Amino acid sequence: MVFKRRDPKPALRALAEFLWPRGGWARAFHYVKHRLRRLPDSPERIARGIAAGVFTSFTPFYGIHFVIAALLARLTQGNILAALMGTFFGNPLTYVPIGIAALSTGHWMLGTGVSDHAHRSFGGKFIDAGRDLSDNFLAIFTDAQADWQHLIIFYHEIFFPYLVGGILPGLLCAALCYYLAVPLIRAYQKHRRGAIKAKFEALKAKAAAKADGKRNAD
Repeated sequence: MVFKRRDPKPALRALAEFLWPRGGWARAFHYVKHRLRRLPDSPERIARGIAAGVFTSFTPFYGIHFVIAALLARLTQGNILAALMGTFFGNPLTYVPIGIAALSTGHWMLGTGVSDHAHRSFGGKFIDAGRDLSDNFLAIFTDAQADWQHLIIFYHEIFFPYLVGGILPGLLCAALCYYLAVPLIRAYQKHRRGAIKAKFEALKAKAAAKADGKRNAD
């Protein structure tokens, strides 16, 4: 393959770089910010894309956040590339506070409450649900009996409260990012247009001076 690495990256190294990029999260953030500012679109469309990506970060659909963000950007007439970049609002540094906020809000809205046990077993219930999926898939080809108990627990105690509870904080953060992004992107685009115009005028003046010098020499 043309883009395949010559030396495959070890699994532990890939995991480490996912949790902490080689240049650090500050550098990754500045890179995403730089790319967002340079998108060739209106500030409003870019900001709507960012908002779609940020909102998606508060949903429990891990693994398909890019797909959800792209669909939301399409529905809101936002920039799809900006939406994909906006999903980086959800990262290993923010997943825990996002999860706690979504679960706490969801259990509060549903009236189920949040116990210390639920917080301690959050990761364990993910693992148990995944084990149910794999075991029940294998049960199709064996004599084993399918058991959905852990998936049912996961749905009622984690997934559904997360889905419901992520809506409110997701909307708040998405709206905040939208209203912050519009003036910042507009100012950046105006400054960039001015810089490009000034550079063009300088090149034009240089070419004119060169032409005048050539005519005087003749």
